[in-house]
Amino acid sequence: MSTTNELVMQQLSTVIEPELDRDIVSLRMVRDLEIKGDTAVFTIVLTTPACPLKNVFETRCNEAIIGKVPGITKLDIKWDSLVPTDRRLGRQNIGGIRSIVAVSSGKGGVGKSTVSTNIAVALAEAGATVGLIDADITNPNIPQMVGLTTGRPRVIGTKMVPIEVYGVKVMSTGFLTSPDKPMIMRGPMLHSAISQFFRDVEWGESLDYMIVDLPPGTGDAPLSLAQQFSVTGAVIVTQPQEVAVGDALRSMAMFDQLNVPILGVIENMAGEFFGEGGGERLAAERETTFLGRVPLQATVRQGGDFGRPVVVTEPDSPAGQAFSQIAQQIAARVSVTLMQQADAIPMNIIG
Repeated sequence: MSTTNELVMQQLSTVIEPELDRDIVSLRMVRDLEIKGDTAVFTIVLTTPACPLKNVFETRCNEAIIGKVPGITKLDIKWDSLVPTDRRLGRQNIGGIRSIVAVSSGKGGVGKSTVSTNIAVALAEAGATVGLIDADITNPNIPQMVGLTTGRPRVIGTKMVPIEVYGVKVMSTGFLTSPDKPMIMRGPMLHSAISQFFRDVEWGESLDYMIVDLPPGTGDAPLSLAQQFSVTGAVIVTQPQEVAVGDALRSMAMFDQLNVPILGVIENMAGEFFGEGGGERLAAERETTFLGRVPLQATVRQGGDFGRPVVVTEPDSPAGQAFSQIAQQIAARVSVTLMQQADAIPMNIIG
């Protein structure tokens, strides 16, 4: 005769993870199962602290167990997370970075750096460990976006220490030179700078997400990044109008040629002025995920000018909510991409 623990696990094996279309038991997301009187106590290990599916899992677990397992009338679900690791990165001498997310656009002025900053901060606020590299080496904007225009990184031993702000570890050439001095570099120098930002910076023992803010276009920086490091996936930022969408399409095609998965498309600055729907149509045409739409909102621009990301200053505004939801979607897409490479969360089961 099956024990109550076994019956609970059997029922939990009917709960499907929506993104992967597999049950949470075979994915080894359930651990530490205990029966305390009429309560089943267990932990669900999410693939990201920014998981948008907590309520879905809670509802489905209750539906699977309550009234189905004799003697169990309540669930006490605890939550943990373990972001999957891109196994290819372990061979590339870049410390504990688990995943690399490139944020790209086909043209300048679509708000890519604003998107990168707010995504990084939103992931950090959700509990993830996050790094942000400003890979626009010759025209760095990230220092201003995070309010660190006078920041200078410390050096310990042979490595620079990234500056931490809003819970995000940040590195940029903007920290290494004066704003009035031009950064004039040829391709090989850009290649070296990007490599140094990964290998000569002390990012710590574990970093769930490295967000890389690329310069616009299909030039040296994205090519250098993809040639040197295994990029987990790329996020494409576009405005709604057709001229921006056309350039975004070229950016997507570049990543296709570089064998970098497209995590999805973000439509930025949507509204009456630039229109709406171009990014969503692009995602549909390319059969990729539409990550979300950020409305044109004055406080987003003000936040970039004064180094106060809107996800921090106005989290309940339309743009603040959009960035938070997009960050969750990106985290989910990273997890799906990496878990399709692996078989399950690498964790032992107790119970």
